Amino acid sequence: MSHPLNTTLGPMAPFVGQLLTELSALMGESATPLVDHLCYRAATLPEYLSLKGELALHGVLLVEGMIGGRPIATYRLHQPVCWQGVSVPCIELAAPKPGRQHQAGLEHIELVVPSLHELVAAHPMLPFKTGNIEDGRNPDVGLMLPSGQVKFHLRPLSEVIDEELMTGAVVPVPVDYYGPR
Repeated sequence: MSHPLNTTLGPMAPFVGQLLTELSALMGESATPLVDHLCYRAATLPEYLSLKGELALHGVLLVEGMIGGRPIATYRLHQPVCWQGVSVPCIELAAPKPGRQHQAGLEHIELVVPSLHELVAAHPMLPFKTGNIEDGRNPDVGLMLPSGQVKFHLRPLSEVIDEELMTGAVVPVPVDYYGPR
């Protein structure tokens, strides 16, 4: 099924499908994975601002905050991205990091798993990025694949966002971040 954002962001379901196919080839078949969200990285701030407006037409903004030195906005889509029984409810829109060149496009998907340590231990030959495995709020591990990155978390992003909003942990985007008003 085609998604209304495909013309703006690129074919999202095939992106999800390709990453899941590559992941399955490395890790073997498993039950239907819980794909929590996918991420689109904007190349420029004007593109980020334009896409925020477009995503607002197709979803509900859950939060926008500063993460890793740049704004990231997360939306719950009115129409989830679907691929072979997998439903992806949310999309993250990442602004470019200051001082870095970024190519615009779909960048990664994130899956919820019961244990990061067990996942890594079960696949010792895979080059997981484990630098955030002990993060107190939202630990994760990542795996680069030919078509993009897959990240693994313990909880859905919407739960993490709810907790961050309730505890005041969201770092607001500075008023002047996008330039003078």
